[in-house]
Amino acid sequence: MGEKILVTGGAGYIGSHCVLELIEAGYHPVVVDNFSNAVQGEGTVAESIRRIEKLLNTTIQFHQLDLLDRPGLENLFKKHSFAAVMHFAGLKAVGESVEQPLRYYKVNLTAAMNLIEVMQANKVRNLVFSSSATVYGDPKHLPIDEQHPAGGCTNPYGKTKFFIEEIIKDQCKAEKVAVGRRQCLSVFGNDYDTVDGTGVRDYIHVVDLSKGHIAALKKLKENCGCKVYNLGTGKGYSVLQVVKGMEKASGKEIPYKIAPRRGGDVASCYADPKLAEEELGWKAEFDMERMCADLWRWQSMNPTGFSKSTSS
Repeated sequence: MGEKILVTGGAGYIGSHCVLELIEAGYHPVVVDNFSNAVQGEGTVAESIRRIEKLLNTTIQFHQLDLLDRPGLENLFKKHSFAAVMHFAGLKAVGESVEQPLRYYKVNLTAAMNLIEVMQANKVRNLVFSSSATVYGDPKHLPIDEQHPAGGCTNPYGKTKFFIEEIIKDQCKAEKVAVGRRQCLSVFGNDYDTVDGTGVRDYIHVVDLSKGHIAALKKLKENCGCKVYNLGTGKGYSVLQVVKGMEKASGKEIPYKIAPRRGGDVASCYADPKLAEEELGWKAEFDMERMCADLWRWQSMNPTGFSKSTSS
């Protein structure tokens, strides 16, 4: 049996893909999730985890657990000996965070603090934290490299990610460690200073992103200390460019309407992934066309998302 890796939020979109990649890489993932952004399948197991079990003909240890439940988290660490933790759990919507800042600060920061403190108590020092480009705020240059100043966040969600990064860095220093469901798509804002007026982001295939996290996990074997790596394609795409990509993949016209800008959004944000390629040996393989094709294929097979009524 490979090393046990705790995956928080492991039933979610990115987390579940990382669980699959962990198994493929020979690790033994233990998944926790509170179903706030995942669908419960048969029994107490998340539907996404059930499908991975079926796909790989394996059994995955799953615990329904909220990281705000400190006693439950402590009991989990008593049951398992973890080599490392991959932390994905948390609230994640930019617009919602602007409307509900206190909820985001309470949930994201308390969960991270509980996790890090329990890790410390159990002498688990290897952590891969899945952060966000929102920590860079409104970019001063593009693409964004790891030397770009962080902390000028434009929304509470980004601030929680930045605060958690700072907590992790301080702790390292202290320990001296080196589908037809909507009638119309809403496009939030078309008056940005971009190629077509819509927001530009660094869209990345979830498989590429998952493999990047696995590469970071392997890097911990080198006792590398606290490191930051930007994962991305190095190229930004506008919202309307993605719409056109999805139209090509689906063979259908996608109706959309221009809505007002969302609070907390910036015009453009995309990463420079050179350091990840140099030090992790990781590079995104899939382009926008492949992203759209894979997304459409999955959505076509699962029109209502993860539910018992859809195919597996």
